[in-house]
Amino acid sequence: MDNQNQQGNEQSEQKEHEEQQEQQEQIKPAKKYLRIKPFAFIMLMFLTILLTSGVTIFALTFGDQKVVEVAAPVERDEFSKLYDAYDELKEKYYIEIDDSEVITGAINGMFDALEDPYSDYMDEVEAEQFNTDLSSSFQGIGAEIQERNGNIVVVSPIRNSPAEKAGLLPEDVILTVDGKSIQGMSASEAVLLIRGEKGTPVALTIQRGANDDIIEVTIIRDDIPIETVYGEMGEDKIAHIQITSFSEKTYDELLTILNQYEKDGMKSIVLDVRQNPGGFLTSAIDIANLFIDEGKPIVQVQERNGPPQAMLAEGGKKFNLPVVVLIDNGSASASEILAGALSESAGAKIVGLTSFGKGTVQTVSYLPDGSNLKYTTGKWLTPNGNWINEKGIKPDEEVPYPEYASLTYIDPKIEIKVGNVSSAVNSAEQMLNVLGYEVGTIDDAFDQQTKEAVLAFQKEHNLEQSGTIVGETTYALMDALREKMEKDDPHLQKAKQLLSGTAKK
Repeated sequence: MDNQNQQGNEQSEQKEHEEQQEQQEQIKPAKKYLRIKPFAFIMLMFLTILLTSGVTIFALTFGDQKVVEVAAPVERDEFSKLYDAYDELKEKYYIEIDDSEVITGAINGMFDALEDPYSDYMDEVEAEQFNTDLSSSFQGIGAEIQERNGNIVVVSPIRNSPAEKAGLLPEDVILTVDGKSIQGMSASEAVLLIRGEKGTPVALTIQRGANDDIIEVTIIRDDIPIETVYGEMGEDKIAHIQITSFSEKTYDELLTILNQYEKDGMKSIVLDVRQNPGGFLTSAIDIANLFIDEGKPIVQVQERNGPPQAMLAEGGKKFNLPVVVLIDNGSASASEILAGALSESAGAKIVGLTSFGKGTVQTVSYLPDGSNLKYTTGKWLTPNGNWINEKGIKPDEEVPYPEYASLTYIDPKIEIKVGNVSSAVNSAEQMLNVLGYEVGTIDDAFDQQTKEAVLAFQKEHNLEQSGTIVGETTYALMDALREKMEKDDPHLQKAKQLLSGTAKK
């Protein structure tokens, strides 16, 4: 019995041992995989994440379905020579170079290489002056200038400006400003010298046409308001409307005057863009739209690539009346666009002189530092596809200005009196003669008969009767000549003859 009990106990203990062993076998696999030191485990996880990220980035960037473009610096071989030159100067020039001036010079060099008088880099100061031109007013002499063949040339003086009163004319070449030569300068650089505060003088040396005589003129700067439209209409109901430039407000100014004249019985229109240097292309297009039937072309613009794109007249307010356009050698750019559009798409007659001939379009880019890039983006063509660049628009009726319109300016500071012999005396005698005063023989000598003519002029204009020409007498003489030219305007007279003839038909 005891042996049986002992045997049973041994079997029971063996069974219990086998059960414990089986439980331990079930635990062993887990214990085997967890036997990793914490540091090793962390490093393993870090490497796994890093590898996964790398594979993902590679797949997104270079795979067939990539969604990320990696920007890499682009080498510009064409600038390597420029960089080499800059580095050489920066390191070895005998004094330290001014980075700003050198970079500005490099940019100016690129624009100079274009040989395009209408493309220009403007630094911060020049850009500010340029932007001022587009505002409602500025201070200066009031003349549009342009660089042409290395010279600064007057395109046209602004109406009633000091430049106009001083006798500046289109195509006058400005040689010096306050004794400083401006030959070789850009128009923007020249403007900085000519502009200035109201009431301050600026001395200009002018060469006019093929004349070898040099004209010295001192002009007092003034406020130059940008009022761009002037109008008058007499009993003949022919509206004479002068547009002096094309600004943002020109269309509204013109429409106001035309609406008023329409109420007053306007029968025909003379659009006068003489001495108008241009301005905003959009302004010229809007104005042309007032006179051209819907769907007809106003202007064509052709950029670097592609054929010319025509801008067509749209609907809206129209003035369906006979129109004559006045132009001269001071009519440029937007003035020529308007004249060409009305001539070819509205049948308007053109009277005057061949226009300036600017057939390109410019745009302005404003850089972050306040400087500007102004450059040509295309050329414009008339509705019939004519490119008038450097040729101008020829009038249907060519009418010259009277000879006295180009008489040499007389400096008000110089006293002209009996005994003087000079070209200024000759100009003064021609002016007096045109105004109806007897000067005898017109020559370079100021004699007693010339003095008598001056005394008569001074008496009639309530001036001090000194018999000499200086100061107020000089100004009054030139003002009287300008008033006579406006009164006897041969271009306007011809336009009115044409319109009167049209009305009779």
